[in-house]
Amino acid sequence: MGTGAAVAIDRRRHPVGMTFAPWIAADGWALRAFDWPAEAPRGRLLFLGGRGDFAEKYLEAMAHWRAAGWSIAGFDWRGQGGSGRLLADPLVNHLDSFEPLLEDLTAFVDDWRRGGGPHVAVAHSMGGHLLLRLLAERGVRLDAAVLAAPMLGIRAGPLGTRAIALAARGAVAAGQGRRCLWKGDAGHVRGRMTACPERQADKVWWKATNPAIASGAPSWGWTLAACQSLARLHAAPLERVATPALLLVSARDPIVSRRAILRTARRLPCAEVAVYAGQGHELLREADARRLAVMARIDRFLPPL
Repeated sequence: MGTGAAVAIDRRRHPVGMTFAPWIAADGWALRAFDWPAEAPRGRLLFLGGRGDFAEKYLEAMAHWRAAGWSIAGFDWRGQGGSGRLLADPLVNHLDSFEPLLEDLTAFVDDWRRGGGPHVAVAHSMGGHLLLRLLAERGVRLDAAVLAAPMLGIRAGPLGTRAIALAARGAVAAGQGRRCLWKGDAGHVRGRMTACPERQADKVWWKATNPAIASGAPSWGWTLAACQSLARLHAAPLERVATPALLLVSARDPIVSRRAILRTARRLPCAEVAVYAGQGHELLREADARRLAVMARIDRFLPPL
């Protein structure tokens, strides 16, 4: 399937054959993992969401890849989705460090790769950031990696990573590390996350129907941890990453830095980049006119049958 053709699915229902089960990390933390085997497998695809995400947001994209023969697996990151919270207030998306997330990913991938290949990964935003750290710092090699709007630099209006890091460091030093940056859902700002109101409504529906998977704004602690993790990523030996990588981003993405993505791609020996017009951050959840072009580009990049 290389056309990016739409796959019909009820975006507000767990599909038949998709299962959820706890996956226990090395420190005993229970992450909500999911598994959706293909009927005629061509290989295994690991999907990794972004900050504040949960698996249900991407059922449509996963159904597309499964229809193409990929058995799907993945998990909700600790501190969000169905993988518990680090604070009493479940709507504050908080972390003190990204290192536990990287440890979780390393161990999960070690288990996941024991199944037959080829092994590929598609990762969005924060997931793309952590996947690239895995490839660069841990020496893991996959058959292909797709990074959709990867968090390789962050933005907040006119502010870039350095200014955001300075503000976050000051807030944490002032004892505000567990305070969220804003109230409410920034995704409601038209076009900020996706320009598709139906898919935005799907996210709101899932969070209202199953509040246990919902989270809100990041904390100042999360923001500082993200900036520190970015520094580690850019200090890593990206030139040694042997996995073929496809990096996708909107020209005016309001969340991640397009320039940082292009700079990073130049350091990767096996990288391709596609830049799309517009500003939406969630390329996999856009209106079909845009989303299907993105899916087709990913189809062409993944290893053939």
